[in-house]
Amino acid sequence: MTDETFPDIRWGSENSRLRKPVTAFISTKFGSWLSRKSAPLDRKLLQRSRGRLTMSGPIGAPTVLLTTTGRKTGQPRTSPLLYIRDGARLVVVGSNFGQSTHPAWTANLLANPNATVVLGGKSIPVRATAIQGPEHDYLYTRFIDLLPTYRIYRQSTDRTIRMFALTAR
Repeated sequence: MTDETFPDIRWGSENSRLRKPVTAFISTKFGSWLSRKSAPLDRKLLQRSRGRLTMSGPIGAPTVLLTTTGRKTGQPRTSPLLYIRDGARLVVVGSNFGQSTHPAWTANLLANPNATVVLGGKSIPVRATAIQGPEHDYLYTRFIDLLPTYRIYRQSTDRTIRMFALTAR
């Protein structure tokens, strides 16, 4: 059962025949680079469709637009992110494609945990809470189940990958 606060609307299917080859491709160095470089295009597609369409849609990857407040500029910063559901929460992970640095949106949430998500045409104010310890390990394995590429991201960096639970406010 899902919480109705966050619409359960997703384009595509986890059972798509494209899922396995696309996952294998984005698990490569070139595929990861291409995914990272296409994030701005995906952001525009998600913004124009109000969170209904995404480039990762055909493989049924659940994607949300997260808007944080820039910790240095105070300006809104929007990032397309994959998420998992955990009861009444959405969980997002700052893998940054396995790079050695944390993505900026994670530092923004640490500075100001109030943010907004756009999902299925609905804009929802949220509050972020950093996830650590055993809960982090458990939820990260759920991301690996969603997309095995997350295992490679974790192996590619020495940093602890930040993770946040988003609850509606």
